[in-house]
This record gives sequence, structure tokens and C-alpha cells, in this order.
Amino acid sequence: MDTFLWVIVPYTCLAVFVVGHYWRWTYDKFGWTTRSSQLYENRLLRWGSPLFHFGLLGVVGGHVVGLVIPKSWTEAVGVHEGLYHFLAVTLGGLAGLATLAGLVILVYRRRTVGPVFMATTRMDKLMYVFLAGVIVLGMWNTVASSIFGHYDYREGVSPYWRSIFLFRPDASLIADAPVGFQLHALVAFVLFALWPFTRLVHVFSAPVGYLTRPYIVYRSRDEAREGTRAPARGWEKAGRSR
Repeated sequence: MDTFLWVIVPYTCLAVFVVGHYWRWTYDKFGWTTRSSQLYENRLLRWGSPLFHFGLLGVVGGHVVGLVIPKSWTEAVGVHEGLYHFLAVTLGGLAGLATLAGLVILVYRRRTVGPVFMATTRMDKLMYVFLAGVIVLGMWNTVASSIFGHYDYREGVSPYWRSIFLFRPDASLIADAPVGFQLHALVAFVLFALWPFTRLVHVFSAPVGYLTRPYIVYRSRDEAREGTRAPARGWEKAGRSR
């Protein structure tokens, strides 16, 4: 059973994640979009979107530090266990609350604003359920491990996570973890499998190129008329400016 849950299921979900994105980009390029709905409603979006996206950046950053970077590395640079746990609870808790609050606002908006609801696919609705489950379980694990007994996931879950991507999966590392951490991992794997078929694909289309592209200069009609000659009409041949 451990092999099925912690080896077969993760690799199946990650394979769907990779192949699904390739299929989506190959056969559904026009559907590779967030289906922006700002035109229909802006008041709730103005609050929900920043809370969700900036909170999620903090959550992802915390998971990168907690899962990808080994415990010995952070201790080597002076971040001892007590400080790391304090930062994980405070900053991670704030990021989780912001993400959850933003998600609640966005889901409420999608459910109550007619045109926005009509633009929401069934896969997106299913994705919201698993995304909310991942966030809630992650916050619960943070609180529960602090109140009901400390579990150092950096000695169990984190090595297991790295073993998956090193293609040396060790199911025993997570088999003894608390149920909350196991459910958090399983729901996250399912979310990865759903990812390519939902609006989450827009994560890989972030407008990073905007940071390096040249500026676009806009000129008004009045500015154009300040030249040495009047602008040519559509049917006139443009002459050389003097």
C-alpha cells in the first residue's frame, strides 16, 4: 500500500502534469489563458487577486525553503531550528491566511457574478476544491505540529519529496508522518495532475518579458501636430520632414 500511495501515485500525477502541459500547449494554445474576467467585475477582484497571488508567492517560497533546501544547509548559514520554526509559523501562517482569504473572495466572486460564473469550467471548479484543500491542510499542519506535538517534517517529508525528484523514492520517509502531512501531500499530487487542464496553466505564461522589452512611446494628436508640417491625410503621400 505504501508503494502505491507514495511511489505510483506521485509519479503518475507528475507524469500527467508534464504530458498534460505538452498536450495543452500543442492542441489548445488558444485556451492557454486565465479567461480574464476583470471586465465583468472589478471591486472584489481588486481585493481578492492581490491577496491570493502575493500570499501564494509566500507559500511557494516557504515550501521551496522547507522541502527543497536540506535542513543542514539552513543550519550552516545560521538559521537554527528554533528560528526556522518561528519564521515558518509566523510568516508561513500570514502567507497562508492571505492566500486563503484571497481564494475565498475569488471563489465568492465567481459564484455570485453571473458572467464570471459562466466563464468557469468544470475542471476549474474541481481545481478550486483541491487548491483550497492543500492550503487548509498546510495551515492545519503548521498549527497542529506546534500545539499538539512537534513533528519535524524536514526530517521526513522533505527528504521524501527530494527522493521523488532524484528518482530514488523512499516511501518509508513519509509513511510514518502524521495523517495531516500525508493528506497534504496526496491532495497536492492530485492538484498537480489537474493543473494542465485548468486556468493554472497561466503560471507558465507570466509576462516576465515585460521587464526587459523596450519602452513603447505613445504620442497624442496634439503632440504630433507640433511638428514642422501637418500630418498627411490617408490619401496623401507622406513627404520628407524638414
